[in-house]
Amino acid sequence: MSDSVLTSVLLPIALAIIMLGLGLSLTVADFARVARMPKAVAIALGTQVILLPLICFGMVKVLGLAPALAVGMMLLVASPGGTTANLFSHLAGGDVALNVTLTAVNSVLAVITLPIVVNLSLAHFLGDGQIGLQPAKMLQVFAIVLIPVGIGMWLRRRQPGFAERMAKPVKIGSAVVLALVIFAAIYTERANFLDYLAQVGLAALLLNVLSLGIGYAIPRLARLGEPQAIACSMEIGIHNATLALTIALSPSLLNNSEMSIPVAVYGIVMFFPTAAFAYALGRSRQAVIA
Repeated sequence: MSDSVLTSVLLPIALAIIMLGLGLSLTVADFARVARMPKAVAIALGTQVILLPLICFGMVKVLGLAPALAVGMMLLVASPGGTTANLFSHLAGGDVALNVTLTAVNSVLAVITLPIVVNLSLAHFLGDGQIGLQPAKMLQVFAIVLIPVGIGMWLRRRQPGFAERMAKPVKIGSAVVLALVIFAAIYTERANFLDYLAQVGLAALLLNVLSLGIGYAIPRLARLGEPQAIACSMEIGIHNATLALTIALSPSLLNNSEMSIPVAVYGIVMFFPTAAFAYALGRSRQAVIA
């Protein structure tokens, strides 16, 4: 199978499946819930959209990453929360309803914020604004992110039984798709992967750990409840790697396999700290309840 078929056909299909799955889990009430918990949503989104990119920018500068790898890290940090956050939040005793709301709102918001972060990163690290996410490409990001979500929400409203039956298979399929996409990204850069891993492994691990820690600490400092802080932590700590990989590899978007490497590495290493953090939070919460 050629790389062009992978990046032009399979990656967008993979992302569409994942975003369709997200839509099948959403209702209009998930967006309306913002009005009932504005403080939690504002804190989480402010941390994820503003603070986290600034932290990531400082981190890649300190670590001295190669320009394309630095842009890949910024692309990753600008991507919205992944649907896996709901699972980890549930395991840790978090407010899963808040997770669903944050994922829904941030997926819409990312259509605007992600191109801004990526274009600024390209200009800073590569000095090239010609390969950025210009208006026509932003429309493509809009299409691949929001249209499948909209279809999924429409199906849930019109065919709730079908949506409920499909929820588990789509979640399993999404996990399989993510694994295949990560493998494909690594395979594309197989000749240089070990060198890249040495360069970005620490950065990917640090981003995940910092995101989880900051995502939990700031809501607690703002006096949000423990379940809400856990939800924020998981939402901020887990990014939609498939979206970032699609943008990095798609011939009609960034078309740069080197930029996909930090995302692929993150997609592998993030599960271990996240699982450990979720386990620790869950045990701590159980001890408090007991």
